[in-house]
Amino acid sequence: MPSTLIITGIIVVLALSFDFINGFHDTATAVATTISTRALRPRTAILLCAFFNFIGAFMGTAVAKTVGDDIINHKYLPQWCLVGVLASCIIWNIITWYFAIPSSSSHTLIGSLIGAGIAFNGSIDKIQWGNVFNHVVVWLILGPAIGFILGYIIMLILNWTFRKCKIGIVNKIFLKMEILGTAFMALNHGANDAQKSMGIITMALLSGGVISTFDVPTWVIAACALSMALGTSIGGKKIIKTMGNKMTKLNPVGGFASQIGAAVAILGATIFDAPVSTTQVMTTTIMGVGASKNIKSVKWGVARGIIWAWVLTIPVSAVISGILITVVKFII
Repeated sequence: MPSTLIITGIIVVLALSFDFINGFHDTATAVATTISTRALRPRTAILLCAFFNFIGAFMGTAVAKTVGDDIINHKYLPQWCLVGVLASCIIWNIITWYFAIPSSSSHTLIGSLIGAGIAFNGSIDKIQWGNVFNHVVVWLILGPAIGFILGYIIMLILNWTFRKCKIGIVNKIFLKMEILGTAFMALNHGANDAQKSMGIITMALLSGGVISTFDVPTWVIAACALSMALGTSIGGKKIIKTMGNKMTKLNPVGGFASQIGAAVAILGATIFDAPVSTTQVMTTTIMGVGASKNIKSVKWGVARGIIWAWVLTIPVSAVISGILITVVKFII
């Protein structure tokens, strides 16, 4: 029992560290457009984002169940394997942060769970591939696609609505509206992303016999909410620069359109219990906004590099996790 408690404690610490890094890594998701259009100062935008990330984390636990119970059942993945899963996630997140790549913490976690499940069981049979397809693969395509379409359509509607207004007045209005957009985006980011660590911690508690059913304890929700908020408050300035400036030039109207489009797409994913990549959705929404003005205004070379990072995330994190689990199995 003491060893079980120790492993549980290690998993909780690693999961909260992952949540912290997730908040740090994904700050750009909510604030990049606000900062690039100068609607808010960087520090103010980041703190606003941290607050609404914290609130959003209390909005539900359905995504947590998808991550912690619907990819691979806890019966087929012992507690110690979750240490390797989280170590793999943290390694990949640090690598992508260092190289300023807007990678997906969601898909890092899913890939790591799949890799660990295959490595420990020695086969692919224990992975619930139907759930992987419905909740991950479908939304891997659907989430970014919805983001792009919403960004494109919302920008067209706003441009048409304010076509007769002076640009200076419009910009002044939407500099204020962007603050609301940032809050809405951060709220939905917290609602989806914080649940992923909740799922892993609850899975560990279930595997260790601490709880008997997959119900996320209140203290787990609060701890994950606080950890993500703290990570967000520090923020990842390198990725903010990539998302806010390098892909396409945004004005306040475009910044607001991208925030609302991405937030609605993420909200839809959360309603369907899907652990969507908020980074991917926001990125494609920004691309949609840029494409609505001029297809050439989007710097597709930068976008191509980001897409490659998305494609690689699940298999690379699965390999890292699989190697870690295999090494530990060999040692013990």
